[in-house]
Amino acid sequence: MKNTAASIQNQKRNGDKISMLTAYDYSTAKLMDEAGVNCILVGDSLGMVMLGYENTLAVTMEDMIHHTAAVSRGSKYAFIVADMPFMSYHTSVYDAVVNAGRLVKEGNAHAVKLEGGKEVCPQIKAIVDAKIPLVAHLGMTPQSINAFGGFKVQGKDEAAAIKLIADAKAVEAAGATAVVLECVPAELSKIITHKLSIPTIGIGAGKYCDGQVLVYQDMLGIYSNIAPKFVKRYAEIGSEMKSAFGRYISEIKDSTFPQQEHSYKIDSAVIEKLISEDIL
Repeated sequence: MKNTAASIQNQKRNGDKISMLTAYDYSTAKLMDEAGVNCILVGDSLGMVMLGYENTLAVTMEDMIHHTAAVSRGSKYAFIVADMPFMSYHTSVYDAVVNAGRLVKEGNAHAVKLEGGKEVCPQIKAIVDAKIPLVAHLGMTPQSINAFGGFKVQGKDEAAAIKLIADAKAVEAAGATAVVLECVPAELSKIITHKLSIPTIGIGAGKYCDGQVLVYQDMLGIYSNIAPKFVKRYAEIGSEMKSAFGRYISEIKDSTFPQQEHSYKIDSAVIEKLISEDIL
């Protein structure tokens, strides 16, 4: 069944938990789609896990369109959400709508995601009015890393908790399809999830959210030096890959690869003819 903005909202109403993973390329998206994931997020986290940047701020619209288009070609059933990168929606409502439209038209996204609460509600409303589904993002918003002074849990004191609840209500009222809650205390996420009629998707926000999202490199153990508290490792693919690469290099060095079964044959008569004609 094709996952849509409406279907994930129905999942919340039915108490059916929503699964979301990040993907940035065709082959990974295809595997996730075949596994049955509800949503694929083409996150601006690609700046860190795919492009090697220190944070998400250097990611461009062209980066996002390129990777979203690749993911869309690999997925038949997942609801594809594309991040709006830093400064693609901050400058004006007009810019926000134009850039959201590019992610849909050129990247084939089904929805866009942007960070922020009340301050970006005009952008949210305008994008939704343009018939583009939108997922909001509250809590630890990576594009605000310089303002936060690092990757820190949000909503831990009374004032911050009240603001998060108010922001969640505001983005819902502005027309958001769902909201991602990142690095938010579990009990606060529970309150927000209860107060909203739209789904909450948690990342480091506890078990009470309507769904969960993880960066796939984190949950597969691709990088040994990245281990956020909220990540569960479902495999250690990174070590498996390094081991395989090492065996490949070793077998090339000692000429055990390729063997006959990895090679193509030619009729011996052809070789004999080439020899007799002094071509070889």
